[in-house]
Amino acid sequence: MSRPILITGAAGFIGSHVAEALIARGISVVGVDNFDAMYATHFKKQNLSDVEQSARHAPELFRFIDADITDANAVNELFTLLQPSGVIHLAARAGVRPSIEDPAGYMKANVLATANILHASGMHNAHGCSRVVCASSSSVYGNCPVAPFHEEMDVSTPISPYAASKRANELQAFTHHHLTGQPVAMLRFFTVYGPRQRPDLAINKFLSRVARGESIEMFGDGHTSRDYTFVNDIVRGVLSAYEAIPTHGYRVWNLGSDRPTTLNDLISAISTTVGKPAQIVHKPMQQGDVERTWADLSRSAKELQYRATTTLADGLAAQYEWMKRS
Repeated sequence: MSRPILITGAAGFIGSHVAEALIARGISVVGVDNFDAMYATHFKKQNLSDVEQSARHAPELFRFIDADITDANAVNELFTLLQPSGVIHLAARAGVRPSIEDPAGYMKANVLATANILHASGMHNAHGCSRVVCASSSSVYGNCPVAPFHEEMDVSTPISPYAASKRANELQAFTHHHLTGQPVAMLRFFTVYGPRQRPDLAINKFLSRVARGESIEMFGDGHTSRDYTFVNDIVRGVLSAYEAIPTHGYRVWNLGSDRPTTLNDLISAISTTVGKPAQIVHKPMQQGDVERTWADLSRSAKELQYRATTTLADGLAAQYEWMKRS
């Protein structure tokens, strides 16, 4: 049996999809998660069950380990036991607003955990751990006045603890590559949505509440915009980055759709998807929220052959159909 790829956050939204995609390619995967209480555990348990179901014809391709990667000893033991061929590090606490309430918790879950993963992978570099791919975030761009956002822009002004934790990870990943020579990719995800999206995120909440005839809260005047990206497109980008990073050493890539949508237009699209009008309660903008995100995909298209192919209408329909089945 070949060495597995280690996926952290494998029971989460994006991690479970990446695990399934690798299994479909016949690649051995070990998933790690600690079922962080940020949202209800049963959602992650269902994600994990779906991954296990995808490996039912080749159960040897998937193994799950419950572990806390903020514990350096636990991480070192994992690497010694598994001898992974590479790492796709997706575990993190996500969300701008909760990070303002618990900045220390976010730094522990995001920065300390990433330091542990990088250190252990570097120690095992000579023993076959060939590369690390890490999730970053479009939030590192802050309120950049120029759009679309490209990877060479100044990202020294994050406006939330969450964004700061992701930028810190990019910096420590560069240092890790400099010291060890191990290839590391940092992927700046732009507002990912689709089946298995966390229940606390806007699209999931809006679809649920509009379908039930309940009101939704709109923060700001509706003119803020996001580069909403369907999870299947993100997964293809993650796998492309995993293949490509050894030829680059250290590299940052945007993974988005290059199709920003205003909040007003998103709510309108959700109403169309559900077939009911949205009842909107207007609220002021919240601290830490950026005015817009928009991915420049020039580098990703050239180096990863990455292109987002899912329209917002199709992606919302897929997420809503999944929600009705769940």
